[in-house]
Amino acid sequence: MAKLTVVFGILLVLLGVFGFVATGSVHYTALIPCAFGVLLAIFGLLAQTPDASRRKLFMHIAVTVGLVGFLGTATSLVNFIQLLQGKVFPYPAAVEAKAAMAVLTLVYVGLCIRSFIAARRAGTV
Repeated sequence: MAKLTVVFGILLVLLGVFGFVATGSVHYTALIPCAFGVLLAIFGLLAQTPDASRRKLFMHIAVTVGLVGFLGTATSLVNFIQLLQGKVFPYPAAVEAKAAMAVLTLVYVGLCIRSFIAARRAGTV
């Protein structure tokens, strides 16, 4: 999961850069996914250790970052559906970027939970 955490971190950084450019490179809040991505990448790199307790600690911190990212953007999924139905938003690219972050972080958290459950069942925790 540590390598996958780095991959999700990179995806969030790319999403943030895309959102920033798509909104005219004016709205710095579009870079928020970059912050979450950098944190995920750092904790993913730190989790790539042979020490099981350190790996567990850093992965739990990483999944917490992912969960906070999802909770902060979850309402954008409703906005995205409204956007698809024709509602006009001042910055549709921002709605799309926030919804993409919500989906990415939700998938990441789900994969982490599945991994944690599998590790617990295997007795490696």
